[in-house]
Amino acid sequence: MAELRPLGDDLNDASRALAQALRELFEGLQVSVRRYAARRRLDPGTVSRYLNGTRLPPWQMINDLFADVAEHRGTAVTTEAIELVRGLYGLAVDAASSPKHAVEILEQQLADADRVSRRSSVRGDVLGDALLDRTQRIADLETRLNQLEADRIAEQKRADELAAAHPDISGLIAERNELQLEVERLQTDLKKAQAQRAAAEDRCDLLERQLDAVEQAAPAVALPVTPQGMPKILVVDDQPDNLLAMTAVLSTLDQELVTVSSGREALKALLDHDDFAVIIMDVQMPEMDGYETCAHIKRRPRTRDVPIIFLTAMGVDSEHSARGYAAGAVDYISKPFDPWALRAKVAVFTSIYLERHAQ
Repeated sequence: MAELRPLGDDLNDASRALAQALRELFEGLQVSVRRYAARRRLDPGTVSRYLNGTRLPPWQMINDLFADVAEHRGTAVTTEAIELVRGLYGLAVDAASSPKHAVEILEQQLADADRVSRRSSVRGDVLGDALLDRTQRIADLETRLNQLEADRIAEQKRADELAAAHPDISGLIAERNELQLEVERLQTDLKKAQAQRAAAEDRCDLLERQLDAVEQAAPAVALPVTPQGMPKILVVDDQPDNLLAMTAVLSTLDQELVTVSSGREALKALLDHDDFAVIIMDVQMPEMDGYETCAHIKRRPRTRDVPIIFLTAMGVDSEHSARGYAAGAVDYISKPFDPWALRAKVAVFTSIYLERHAQ
C-alpha cells in the first residue's frame, strides 16, 4: 500500500467509508497498485484514485476486486461483506451527486458541442469560399470554350487555322473537368459540415434544456401530465446491478420503468409498448451490443423517433461519441453516472415526448 496516499481530510463520510473498505479488500491481494492495474488493464493512477476515495469507481470494478480477493484466498467473499460494501457504495453515490456536480457535467458537454458547432461553421465558410472560387473559374472556362466553339461553327472553313491558333483547347477542357470534380467534392464536404453543425446546434439546445432542468433544484423535474399519462422509460443493460442502480435513481420521476438485459429483449419491449419517452442503453453487451441494437431500432418506422441515450464505461471521447451518433443515439452518459444529470436528461426527453403528443 506504499503507493497509496493517506485519505484526504476533505472527503465526505460516505466516500471515506467506501475507500477504507476497498483498501482493506485490496490489502488482502498483497500486490502493488501498478501490478493490479496491469492485471485488470486499468490506469494505475485511476486505481489509486479509486482507493483514495477521490474518484467513485464503477460497481463492475468492485465486483472484479471481490473476484480477485476470492481467487487469492481460495474462498468466496461472504454475502455479508458484499452487502456491506454495496450499501457503502450506494451512500457514496448519493453523497457524490448534487445539482452542482450535474451542472458541471452538462456544462462541459455543452462546451464540447459548442466547439464542434463553431469548428463546423468555420469549415463551412472555408468550403463555401472554395466552392465559389471553383464555380467562378468553371464559368470563365465555359465562356472561353463556348466562344471558341462559336468561332468554329461560324468559320467552318477556318477550323484548321482555329485549332492551330488555340493549341491549348484540350488543356482547357481537361482543367474544366478537373474543376467540376473538385466542385462535386467540395459540395459533398460542405453538406457534411452543415449537417455536423446542425447536429451540434441541436445538441447544444438539448443540453441547455437539461441544464435548466437541473438548476430548478428539484429532485424530480415537474412535468405536465397529459390525459394519456406519463410515458415509459426503457433501460437496457446486461448487468443486474446496473439495472438496480438505474431503477433507484429514476424512481423519483414517477414513470414506469421497463428494464431488460439484452438488445433482443429491448427490441421485443418496443414491439409490446409504443409509449417510451427515451431509451437508456448500455454500449457493451454480449451477442448484440448497443450500437447494433440502436441500428435495428432506427430501421423500424415505428421506433425510429424514440431518442436513445448511450450509457458507456468506455469514456466519451470523439471516436466513441461519433460512432454512437452515427448509429442514431442522441446523447450519452459515462459510468459512473451522476444521478442528477441522468434525471435531468430523462426529464427533458419526457417533456419533449409530452409536447409532441399534445399537438
